[in-house]
Amino acid sequence: MTSPSPTATSPSFALLTAALSGAAVIIIELSAVRLLAPWFGTSLVVWSNVIGVVLLGLALGYLIGARLSQGEAPVRSLRWVLGVAVAWVALIPFLAPHAAGALTPETLNLDRALAVFRWGSLAASGLLFLGPAVVLGCVGPLVTEALGRYRGLNPGDAGGRVLFGSTLGSLAGVFATSWYLVPTLGLRGTYLVAALVLVLALGASLLAWRGRPAGSPAAALALIGLTALALPSELQAASPDQTVLELVESPYQRVRVVEIAAPEPEGVVTRFLQVNEASNSYQSAWQPEPGLLDGSFYFNDFVLPYFWQAERPDTWRVLCIGLGAGTAKRVLEGELEPLGVDVRFFGVELDPAVVELAERWCGLEVGPGDRVLAGVDGRAALAGAAGPFDQIIVDAYANQFEIPPHLVTREFFEALDARLAPGGWIQLNVGGAAPQAALPSAVAGTLATALDASVLTLEVPGTHNQVLTAQRGGALPNPTGPAFRPADLPAGVRALLTGREVRGLWSWTTAAGPHDLILTDDDAPVEALLFGKL
Repeated sequence: MTSPSPTATSPSFALLTAALSGAAVIIIELSAVRLLAPWFGTSLVVWSNVIGVVLLGLALGYLIGARLSQGEAPVRSLRWVLGVAVAWVALIPFLAPHAAGALTPETLNLDRALAVFRWGSLAASGLLFLGPAVVLGCVGPLVTEALGRYRGLNPGDAGGRVLFGSTLGSLAGVFATSWYLVPTLGLRGTYLVAALVLVLALGASLLAWRGRPAGSPAAALALIGLTALALPSELQAASPDQTVLELVESPYQRVRVVEIAAPEPEGVVTRFLQVNEASNSYQSAWQPEPGLLDGSFYFNDFVLPYFWQAERPDTWRVLCIGLGAGTAKRVLEGELEPLGVDVRFFGVELDPAVVELAERWCGLEVGPGDRVLAGVDGRAALAGAAGPFDQIIVDAYANQFEIPPHLVTREFFEALDARLAPGGWIQLNVGGAAPQAALPSAVAGTLATALDASVLTLEVPGTHNQVLTAQRGGALPNPTGPAFRPADLPAGVRALLTGREVRGLWSWTTAAGPHDLILTDDDAPVEALLFGKL
C-alpha cells in the first residue's frame, strides 16, 4: 500500500531536525572521553578510540539510513530512529560504570593497567557509543530522502541543505559541550541535555512533516530513555575504605578528594586528590602534619636537593610545575622551616578547581612569599617565572600516567635551566617500572643533554615512580658514596635514603650520544615510550 503524502512539509523544521541530531552527536562524542576518564584516562589513545568508534558507527548508520530511505515511509523511520536514539543516549551514563568497570577491576595494578587502557578503552567505546552513533547516522539520509520525496527537491539540493544544518548543529554542540555543559552540568547533566536535544529533534520532525503518522512508539521510546536518567549512576565509586569528601567536574577533568581513615592503632589519616583516576592512582596526597609523608611517596624525594647542598642557604626558592594539591609545598615547608629556612614557593597548576579543592581539603596555604598561578599551562607560565630558583620541580601529568610531551623536551629543559640559580636543581617525577625503563631513560637523556650535566634517577620503593635529579654546574652525590647520606641529615631524611644505594634502584645518565633519542618540541613520542613501542 502506498504511504499517504503529508499535508504540509516545512524545510525549516526538517533542517532543524538534522541540526539537533548533529548537535547531539558531537555532545556525545566530546563528553565520551570524560565519561571513560575515571577508568582509562584521557590520553590520545583514548581519544582516538572514541573518535574511531563514533566515525565507524556513523558510517554504518549512513548505509542503514540509505536502505531505510528506500521504504514507503521514510518519515516514520526517521521518528523511530530518533526515539531509539533518545533511549540509548539516556542510558549511556548508567551503563558506563558497568562496561568500563568490567574491563578495569579494582585489583588491577598500574603495570597491567597500561595494557588495558588501550584495548579496554576501545572495547568500552564500542559497547557504549557504537550503537548510538549507528542510530544517529541514519538521520541524515532519512531527512534528505523525505525532503526530496515530499518537497520535490533534487538529491543534491536536499543533501546539501541537510549537511549544512547538521554541521551547524555540530558546531553549536562543540562550544556548548566544552564551554558550558560538562563544566556546569557534569556528565549526567550533559547526557540529559543530549537526550533532550534528540527529543526536540523528534518534535521538529513532527512539525516538519505534518500529516505523517505521529510515531507514538518513537515517542514512547524517548520517554523511556528520559526516565532512565533517574536511575542512580556513580561514575566511579570510592573503594570501601575511602570517603569521598568532594567531587567536581572542572572544564579540564573530573576531580575528587577522598580520605582513607587511619588504621589502628597509630595510623595516619591520608587524603588523596584524584584526577580521572583508576587503578588506585592519585595526583596529590595530604596528611595532617606537614613534612615527610608517612609511607612510600615520591613527594618525599623533593627535600633531597636542599640537604645535598654543600652550603645550605637560609632562603630556598622553589618553582613547582604541577602544583596539584600542594603536596610538594607542604613536604618542603614541613622539613625546612623548622630548620630556619625561608621557603618561597611558586606553584603552577593548570586547573583552578584543583587549587580550590586543595585549599578546602589539603591544607594549601599561600604565604606572603609564595605565589600560586592557576589556569595556566606549566610551560606558558615560565614567562612569568623569571627566577632565579634554587629548585624546580616538574610533576605535571596530562592523564593518569602521561607527562605532557611539551614538558619533557630539550627546549623546555633549556628554558628551565635559564631560570635556575647557580648550583640550582631540577627534579622530575616520571612514571616507569624501573630506572632503565624507556620513558624515564629518554627523559633523563634529554635532561642531561639540555643541561650538559649528569642525571641521577632514583626509583621510589613501593611505587611506580622515578625521581630524576640534575644540578646546574654541580656534582650529584653518588648513591654509593658518603655525600648521598651526609652525617648531619635529619632522622626522617636519613631514613628516607636508607637502602636507596642498592644497585637497581638508581642509575646515572650523561649527555646523550648522536644515536640516542632526544625528545624535542618537534618529536616527543611520550605515549609510544610509555607503552614500550620504541
